[in-house]
Amino acid sequence: MDTNRLAAALKALADPTRLKIIALLNTRSCCVCELVPIFGISQPAVSKHMSRLKSAELVVETRKGQWVFYSINRERLKQVCCALENLPDCSHEFEKLAEQGRLVTCE
Repeated sequence: MDTNRLAAALKALADPTRLKIIALLNTRSCCVCELVPIFGISQPAVSKHMSRLKSAELVVETRKGQWVFYSINRERLKQVCCALENLPDCSHEFEKLAEQGRLVTCE
């Protein structure tokens, strides 16, 4: 996963409401109308959170008649976790600073 996509997913997860939505969806799929009373916020506000999660590809929607149900995109969450576990080694940045005599040591 490239860093821009990873950053977008992490930004979407950085909000406490959206993180709780992911935790709830980890239990089962939900409709926005089910989430409104849990959070005590308006339906448009919940829908906006869902839109942010959907644009980060963290949730998928399924239509059943007039209802839209959201569920976790488990494959995408696995990719995010895997990307975090395999961040590139950037220690060379410290080495470059040391070579330039610009490495700062806080003591």
